Amino acid sequence: MLPSARGSAALLRTKITFRAAVCAFVAGFALTTGGTAAAQPPPVCPNAAPPPAVDTSEVPAPGAPVPGPVPVPETPVGGDRMAECGVISAPGLPQPPGEVTAASWVLADLDSGAVLAAKDPHARHRPASTIKVLTALTALRELRLDDTIVATQDDANQEGSRVGLSPGVTYSVQQVLTGLIMQSGNDAAHALAMKMGGMGVAIDKMNALATELGALDTRTATPSGLDGPGMSTSAYDLAAIFRAAMHEPAFAAIIGTRNTVLPGAPGGPPLEVWSDNQVLLGYPGGLGGKTGFTDDARHTFIGAAERDGHRLVAVLMRGENQPIRLSAQAMRLLDYGFGLSGFGLSGSGLSAAPVGELVTTSPRPPTVDSSPQPQANSPEAGQPESSSMFGTVGGPLALLAVAAAAVISVLARRQHRAKLAAAARREQDKKDHP
Repeated sequence: MLPSARGSAALLRTKITFRAAVCAFVAGFALTTGGTAAAQPPPVCPNAAPPPAVDTSEVPAPGAPVPGPVPVPETPVGGDRMAECGVISAPGLPQPPGEVTAASWVLADLDSGAVLAAKDPHARHRPASTIKVLTALTALRELRLDDTIVATQDDANQEGSRVGLSPGVTYSVQQVLTGLIMQSGNDAAHALAMKMGGMGVAIDKMNALATELGALDTRTATPSGLDGPGMSTSAYDLAAIFRAAMHEPAFAAIIGTRNTVLPGAPGGPPLEVWSDNQVLLGYPGGLGGKTGFTDDARHTFIGAAERDGHRLVAVLMRGENQPIRLSAQAMRLLDYGFGLSGFGLSGSGLSAAPVGELVTTSPRPPTVDSSPQPQANSPEAGQPESSSMFGTVGGPLALLAVAAAAVISVLARRQHRAKLAAAARREQDKKDHP
């Protein structure tokens, strides 16, 4: 073989080796990340917004913009499985009851926050009157229970279910909250909203509290749950909001009250108020809950109960009273949850891994700091080694990249030297063979 041919062959071998290294790097990248398909985010459930409205209740006022869907968080609140579609249950446990036909539901432990089972937990639906739990929680954080509210004609004129507030009569905030929760009074919701600063201010406070609690599927447009532009929540959010509300003694007391009386109209008898929650009225250990219905939302329901030291909550959204009523579907879910005692239900939740967790704090973006920052992965940075320049792929990919870069650098130097050697041999050939 001529010297120039030997140089060409060496250069070719270097190029092949170089390409092989690149291919190895690409293959390693694919193995580390699970390939192109696996590296893609999981498919998004087709329920980022509630189904289309069937009436004009959500048409914005003239000149007002049409609200877009609530943004879907990059990381599902409550755990990765909370992003799944369909029925979600822990491996090795019985399947949830088939009579539960609501489009979306969550069954969770009120104390530990463990989600025991779910179906499309982050699907966006309209809350109807179940949003009154958020209204009540906002009022409890904004107002004093002994503050007074004088009912107005506007309160009394509210559409839909009403507890019967009489214009001109003075009520305490606690009494109005009682009418809000026990009989789903839209007049009570309006009165509380006006006490909190007016309709717009109250709605802003409700939405701010939802964000604070990590209920990122939630955007309310009315304090009563009547449908409005952009109204949205999820079974997961309602379960988390209800869990937070049950930590308020006043809320827990009202939600568990079967009947009471409020001041009546001037000169008239007291106003008798009864709870409308069938879990409280007819389920053993019932703690109470909240009902809801609009034409757009369909039936919604929250029911909670306690048994053998466990407190569970079932939230159902966009349900129909088929094959059994939605309240009965909630009871079936509660039966299922309490029946898990033979499958590791101990303490305040599942000892086996639950399918998710009800969080009550919002994920916060990192704070921007203008001071000098330590290098990534240094002890001062306080970051795990997996948070490398490749983001969530982690440490193995970073190590692979460093190794590949070193190999490529060595091969590049060899290729350069081979080119120089080949050029030198060609010059020598010219001298030897003029």
